[in-house]
Amino acid sequence: MKAVRVTKNGGPDVLKLQDVPDPEPQAGQVVVRVEAAGVNFIDIYQRTGLYKQQTPFTLGQEGAGRIVALGSGVSGLAIGDRVAWAGPAGSYAELVAIPADRVVAMPRSITSVQAAAAMLQGMTAHYLTSSTFPLTHQHTCLVHAAAGGVGQLLVQMAELRGARVIATAGSDEKCALARKAGADEAVNYREHDVAQFVRLRTKGHGVDVVYDGVGKATWELSMQCLKPRGMLVLFGNASGAVPAIDPLTLSARGSLFLTRPRLADYTVGGELQRRASDVFTWMEAKTLDVHIHREYPLAEAAQAHRDLESRSTTGKLVLVI
Repeated sequence: MKAVRVTKNGGPDVLKLQDVPDPEPQAGQVVVRVEAAGVNFIDIYQRTGLYKQQTPFTLGQEGAGRIVALGSGVSGLAIGDRVAWAGPAGSYAELVAIPADRVVAMPRSITSVQAAAAMLQGMTAHYLTSSTFPLTHQHTCLVHAAAGGVGQLLVQMAELRGARVIATAGSDEKCALARKAGADEAVNYREHDVAQFVRLRTKGHGVDVVYDGVGKATWELSMQCLKPRGMLVLFGNASGAVPAIDPLTLSARGSLFLTRPRLADYTVGGELQRRASDVFTWMEAKTLDVHIHREYPLAEAAQAHRDLESRSTTGKLVLVI
């Protein structure tokens, strides 16, 4: 089979489409013929070595396709079932072996491309808004990079939970996309003082929570926008890793809370199925729009990485196999 491999850390050019042996299902696993794989910033972190992986390895944390083989001990699934997943690595490939308890069934009305676009980012937005900081109509949240894949989903889910949403984006066009997704207000961070904008819009109080997937370029700004005892949720490093933060900084800025969550810790037990079910249900009901920016063939994975790193995309990038 063909797979996109990383043999050494570096830029997009280190991604190589190679022939590798077909996977054989181990006990408790299924082998899936991949039809679509989502492209995410975690793939870039792994490619560059920010998140350490033993080379060589195959990228890809989410995808969708059909089961073609079952390992021993697998029940409740059958060859031909349409499934999606987020978490297990290796989705930039024609075939992938996945633990059976990490796949979820896809509704008939949802395509593999839609499912691959929704799994990791959709469940990320789900746990951030419903578990890390459970939003209600009493809360105001700030969402950075609100025109991106996770950003648009965060805005929509925050709106579904009744929260007031202030969004940031890097252009007026992207601000318009954030408002279309449901943001109450959006600010172009390239042209305006975001902290001042937030203070004016919150009567000087600040927001209850900031969802920050940008990292290095925004974490200090995020703290400036929080009310006392507010929460900074750092869930990504799109602009680079956040430096070490002195706990006294949190105290000095109003007894702030800081968390660095990850999806794996929010999809344990029945959480995986519950979160995926909610995302798919909202997609079927048209209350959640998963915007796909562009589809690429597997051989163009490097270009997908370049596009994502450029911060010029709006919505999800998907590899179609």
